[in-house]
Amino acid sequence: MANAALLAIEEINKNGGVNGKTIAPVQEDYASEPSGAATKARSCSSRTRLRRSWADTAPQAAQAMLPIVEQYKGVLVYPTYYEGEEYSKNIIYTGTTPNQQLQDFVPWLTKNVGKKVYFIGSDYVYPVETNKQVKELLKQNGGEVVGEQYVPLGQSEFASVINKIKEAKPDVIFSDLVGDSVAAFYKQYKSYGLDPAVMPIASPVTAESEIVSMGADVAKGHISSAAYFQTVDTPENKKFVDAYQAKYGKTEPITQVMEASYFSTLLLAEALKKATDLTNSETIISAFAGLEIKAPQGTVKIDAENNHAWLNSRIGKINASGQFEIVQSTTEPIYPEPWAKALFPNHEEPWKK
Repeated sequence: MANAALLAIEEINKNGGVNGKTIAPVQEDYASEPSGAATKARSCSSRTRLRRSWADTAPQAAQAMLPIVEQYKGVLVYPTYYEGEEYSKNIIYTGTTPNQQLQDFVPWLTKNVGKKVYFIGSDYVYPVETNKQVKELLKQNGGEVVGEQYVPLGQSEFASVINKIKEAKPDVIFSDLVGDSVAAFYKQYKSYGLDPAVMPIASPVTAESEIVSMGADVAKGHISSAAYFQTVDTPENKKFVDAYQAKYGKTEPITQVMEASYFSTLLLAEALKKATDLTNSETIISAFAGLEIKAPQGTVKIDAENNHAWLNSRIGKINASGQFEIVQSTTEPIYPEPWAKALFPNHEEPWKK
């Protein structure tokens, strides 16, 4: 994600920067610790030239940074998919909300794969909250939950889970495992003789980088949903993939969060060009409202009310070469629902207060 943002900054500066001024990236390493992210955010915020805009990755880190961003009247550009149920006037959310990945994915699975679903996820907020939406959509589409289990982050042993899956006999395994657990689970799925033609793993998380970790032979036949896959056929994506791999390596996989980091940096530059006062966060946030660009995934835009991005939605099946063959794609970006209407039909939207 950092590399993708740096690539975007390089392109922005080559094209004249922001109103004639170049962008100079400042990188901080919070060592994947939320408390470290808060410390780094406070350090950046205390330096006048850095306090207005920065980007972040992990959901837990974003939560830790949020009070500091608001305290210092900063702007946080947040390019990672997350569980929703959040809004801050100081954050621009450019990763997918669950509805953008699930509202087409779950009906497609029930229609094309089967209605009985077993859930396996890492034990933290994103899988738990995401699966609530999956279960509601299953209910609406005649689906059935036949099992649900959450394991600690970093879990690498899945023998007991796979035995439970075999007993439950689902049509689909819905996985929101993250990190090292992803490759470990898929590899053990294969070693225990399970067949994706009969019982595929479907995921809103598993991406090209995890395919590299597990191997194409292990990943083949499984299914993911995302706003972006490396195989997206747009002129903007060809340019992005070619530029990224020319800079960082021809075999480097490119994922949805990397693409989000890239286009988010381009959006930030466009907002800064429009803003009349770069020392005023409200002016910068206002410049984001309704901002639209052609990203590698297609058209994306920032909703004028809720600060979230309208994004595309795709379903991909992994082929023998370890890439996603896109089997379904939206023609227009999807409205982001921080509080999904499937779960919160009467929720009072905080940006309207």
